[in-house]
Amino acid sequence: MVKEHKLLTRNVGYSDHHLLERYIERGGFVGLKKALQKAPAEVIEDVKISGLRGRGGAGFPTGVKWGFVPKNSGKPIYLVCNADESEPGTFKDRLLMERDPLLLIEGMLIACYALESRLGFIYIRGEYGYSYFKLKKALDSCYEAGLLGKQLFGSDFKCDIVIHRGAGAYICGEETALLNSLEGKKGQPRIKPPFPAVKGLYGCPTVVNNVETLCALPRIFEMGANEYAKLGTEKSKGTKLFSVSGCVNKPGVYEVELGVDMRSFLVDVCGGFSSKPKIIIPGGSSVAALTWEETENLPMDYESLVQRGTMLGSGGFMVFGEEVSAVELAYNFAKFYAHESCGQCTPCREGANWLVEILERFVHKKPYPTDIDKIQTLCLGIAGHTICPFGDALVTPVLSLMKKFGSEFEISSTDFNLARILN
Repeated sequence: MVKEHKLLTRNVGYSDHHLLERYIERGGFVGLKKALQKAPAEVIEDVKISGLRGRGGAGFPTGVKWGFVPKNSGKPIYLVCNADESEPGTFKDRLLMERDPLLLIEGMLIACYALESRLGFIYIRGEYGYSYFKLKKALDSCYEAGLLGKQLFGSDFKCDIVIHRGAGAYICGEETALLNSLEGKKGQPRIKPPFPAVKGLYGCPTVVNNVETLCALPRIFEMGANEYAKLGTEKSKGTKLFSVSGCVNKPGVYEVELGVDMRSFLVDVCGGFSSKPKIIIPGGSSVAALTWEETENLPMDYESLVQRGTMLGSGGFMVFGEEVSAVELAYNFAKFYAHESCGQCTPCREGANWLVEILERFVHKKPYPTDIDKIQTLCLGIAGHTICPFGDALVTPVLSLMKKFGSEFEISSTDFNLARILN
């Protein structure tokens, strides 16, 4: 039987946990104090030992990412927290920011110390007004108590943190678009290389980490990197937060060890289903959909989901019942991405709207005889041909739904060569 493993979320149930004195009473800043007793290089090594991977979607090893930052470049090093949680179906970071904002601040201080950074930024989604005010109050209380801007706990380390609200653009969840927006420029992705670790914010070495990733750091140093590494699987270590919505009896944010069985998670933790499950999207709207049959004996970790043709992504876990039309779902996803395209790349800017127009004909059951070929040609020209992964995010859910629920589009699998487009 799968049970919740409350590590990052162990204090979210307290209504007063956003208050600094309560946070400290419940063990706050213990992880930071332990980290400050080590050299910055040792902190980075401990994060590598823990096996922590980025929780924003890509799943890249956090300690390895930190190791890309050049030393002695003569430039300041910046840490940027990506709190622009805009992926449809994802709301885990909001929970952490609203219920335990000081955990994020502590995690950022640990990361800044390891990176030898003296300035961190929190770039928060513009629509997250309540989250912003909770974080702002938490930051103000830390400054009043001398935990920010001054030497910490008898060490020589001091750090400042600035919070910045976005303007509601999904694309600013992409790290280089986020950096452009933070600099006051149009929120559009940059061509890489150079990568942010070498040339990021204001042309300086920069590390961009997700909220959940940074919130894991205090727990890692509280319990020790080796103990944390015992959680999860061999390659997917630790716990993961999942934002569960759809036809489950208990939607919400749940924290479990990586590697638990997907069906057991949905039944034991999420309370089963209000209708017969049909479509499972495990990592937010940009990943490939699974049929219910494909979830059998499926561990919830990075590698297992890739083997089934999808991704863990941001943990935006959506369950759609048999009453949901795969055609309408594909159309809604395409409309969202067409609206959120930054317009920089022609394949996204033009292709997204063409895809919406074609799918609308399927919704009204009036497709042209050539529409299947048009979609395949269109998606072939979008996927892999844009500056950032937005193009792939646009076509992947649409293609997977058409491939796996072809009867609803009145096509067969032989008519639609998904592998040809995505490979």
